[in-house]
Amino acid sequence: MANRRFRVPAGVTDWAIAVGVAVTLLIAGLSGEHPTQDAGLAYVLLVGSGLVLVLRRRRPVAVLAVTGLCALAYQALRVDVPVVAFLFAVYAAVRAGHRLVTVVAAVLMLVTMPIAVLVTTPDMPVSAALAHSRGALEIAWIVAAFAAGEALRQAEFRADEAERTREQAALRRANQERLHIARELHDSLTHQISVITVQATVAVHLARKRGEPVPDALVAIEQAGREAARELRATLEALRDDGKVSAHGLDQVPELVERARTGGLAATLTVEGQPHTLPVAVDRTAYRIVQESLTNVARHAGAATASVRIGYRPGALAIQVDDDGRALPSAPPTPGVGLLGMRERVSALGGRLRAEPRDEGGFTVEAELPVDQPA
Repeated sequence: MANRRFRVPAGVTDWAIAVGVAVTLLIAGLSGEHPTQDAGLAYVLLVGSGLVLVLRRRRPVAVLAVTGLCALAYQALRVDVPVVAFLFAVYAAVRAGHRLVTVVAAVLMLVTMPIAVLVTTPDMPVSAALAHSRGALEIAWIVAAFAAGEALRQAEFRADEAERTREQAALRRANQERLHIARELHDSLTHQISVITVQATVAVHLARKRGEPVPDALVAIEQAGREAARELRATLEALRDDGKVSAHGLDQVPELVERARTGGLAATLTVEGQPHTLPVAVDRTAYRIVQESLTNVARHAGAATASVRIGYRPGALAIQVDDDGRALPSAPPTPGVGLLGMRERVSALGGRLRAEPRDEGGFTVEAELPVDQPA
């Protein structure tokens, strides 16, 4: 069994830290000296400044202000407890990128803390108020929290930058590979397809010039060669143009059926429902399903007839291609690249595909592709 890293949800961690800080502050307040008449208010301020930390990721500046005010208040009440919650708030605000606001808030708190103590305790000497606020120690703690937040912010920034660099490098490699594939296809297939098309065209031309009947197979080879050349050009353009494929669609299915007829297959096309504009991916996938199905019929089925049905249904497009070939349930065909490609295309769109022999003989390809209901 593969090892899985267990991660504590961020919300659980935030609550654990907030409650932990609140409990720590409360214990520190209970164990120290404090005016009994203000004990209840002091405890509320201590616990509140800790619990508000649960919002430090979503509202770092607000939490910074609240913890700072709470710290001023309980220090003014002469509750000698370190400003722990404010330090967490400083760390969170700096990590979130609010450095200037954090510096201003820290300076204001350090300056106003002895003043608040003097206001609430007028008879206290100034030196005692300064000692109570522990200015130098508070500054050191705040600087440490600021530095920790800035260090982690910089580390996260560098990690994000490294991830962007990796993505850009992967994209460049993918672009280079696409261009390499395009060059290979152009150098190898384009020439061979052109030779086949030219030879078939010349043969058809010579037969007609001599008044001889032109074999249907030869005409089919010529037309298939031209179509293959168009397909290859479109593929090469897509590879050179960031993978943006120029789409074939259902409007070209009649041409597929007509070419099948030219090749000697009695093919029919039936359209059910009201045709409407389809998403490009659905339109192209439907075309590919019909194209691959008719190609398989011509190559492997030994069929005399084939029927293509396109059904426009509410929220879905249905495609069905049947033939009367020699396929039988007792001897299902070995799945090839064509069927695999159809299944991958249909699955990518969230549809379903059924491709299997029928009990009475022949083969059926049936697909249903989900589409949005047109307005």
